Amino acid sequence: MTCSDVQLTRDPFERIFHPENIVIFGVSTKWNMFGSGILNSLLAIGYPGGIYLINPKGGQYQGMTIYRDLNEVPAAVDFAIIAVPAGAVAQTLEQCRLKGVAGAEVLSSGFSEMGTEEGEALEREVQEIAARGIRVIGPNCFGIYCPESGLTLMPGPDLSRESGPVGFISQSGGMSVDFAHIGTWMGIRFSKIISFGNGADLREIELLDYFRQDEQTRIISLYVEGVKDARGFLAALARAARVKPVIVNKGGLSEAGKRAVASHTASLGGSRIIWESALRQAGAIQVGDIWELAQCCLAFSLLPVRPYHGVAVAGPGGAFGVSACDEAERFGLELPRLEREISDRILDVLPRPGSSAINPIDAANPFVTPQAYKEVLLQAAQDPRVDIQVLISLLHHFKALAIGFGSEMKDVVTYPELARVAGEVREQTGKPIVLVLPNYKQGEESLDIEAAIRDARSVFLEHGVPVFSDLDEALRAVSHVSRYALWRDRS
Repeated sequence: MTCSDVQLTRDPFERIFHPENIVIFGVSTKWNMFGSGILNSLLAIGYPGGIYLINPKGGQYQGMTIYRDLNEVPAAVDFAIIAVPAGAVAQTLEQCRLKGVAGAEVLSSGFSEMGTEEGEALEREVQEIAARGIRVIGPNCFGIYCPESGLTLMPGPDLSRESGPVGFISQSGGMSVDFAHIGTWMGIRFSKIISFGNGADLREIELLDYFRQDEQTRIISLYVEGVKDARGFLAALARAARVKPVIVNKGGLSEAGKRAVASHTASLGGSRIIWESALRQAGAIQVGDIWELAQCCLAFSLLPVRPYHGVAVAGPGGAFGVSACDEAERFGLELPRLEREISDRILDVLPRPGSSAINPIDAANPFVTPQAYKEVLLQAAQDPRVDIQVLISLLHHFKALAIGFGSEMKDVVTYPELARVAGEVREQTGKPIVLVLPNYKQGEESLDIEAAIRDARSVFLEHGVPVFSDLDEALRAVSHVSRYALWRDRS
């Protein structure tokens, strides 16, 4: 069997996302060029396959041979990364097609997003070549991030190699990289991210259908500015939403946003009212920005997808309880008044006076022990109207405790045990727990607090507890999961 026969036995998408060999067009001895940048990122993240460099000038880069032409490359190539001037892209793509390359990402700009006849003509050439038998991502994109195979986006040398359930389709290259970085520290792990830019060939419809069938992807997220086939897009959304949650951040809904979209990826933004109605009918979850997108993906990653109605909220501070009641109602949730017997058992383990256990549960003290909170959470979960619990931890107060003892934050914080307790309660009761970890001290003198909060987030995530920075974010994310579950159950 020849190399070309082996290539043909692999699905084109498999060869694109898991290439055995990559060729990079446009690598230069100048470190700040796109081709050189993507090479450095691939080396840094640890892509294990073969990498072949092409530049008509030839030469060496970081000890690697730069070939003058694809015909000189001594291996069959699955995937091409193209970072050459716009006028040379079509010729480069055609050469790849003739050599049996499955797909290419075109990082180059200078196409329809320019709004010129020349740019539009160049993009039509790309479309015509793609139609003859090579899949194209872009142009004007940042490419693919696939942790399992070691592919990374153009400026993403330090992204995680840990795979997860979230797939992300982005019309914006910058958004794809930003979202990947947010996911790294927030606790989101990705199956694949694809930035498709102008979408001359592969666009949102085909990628939605791919992620719908991809076994690694359990949650589909999407940033889109405009679509060429609205009916086809909404049909693809509905197909995907019937089997997986689809979370959509639609850009360009304001008048100013429409203008920005047109100059960014040559797309049409569209009417806010029409888009919101259409997304709702398709079963998609609409979010307002990249942060809500990330929070929603985190919730879907770690919470069982089912309806949530009643919430028990526990933590120090009366104002938090008032806010919890108001925010829960805004998001279609409620804080049911706990049964009297349950409230009495909770009060038995909380400090007196000042504590309250009606729901919200006000511990009136930021230093309640993890074992006391374990009993609080176990008891609250006994109320059949409670579907999920929110625990608020004011970790920054431990700075005062550390100062009082003449020690450091790390010596007095209790979150490692609290995280273990939360995981145990969730396992025993079958009711999820969400942590809210606000930080109101962010000055230079409070860097130790920020470090403790980052570490606490990691520890809770290890125990399967999603962490949010404020109560509003947490309740909104829970409501997204609940509303999708209710829609899916009715469909």
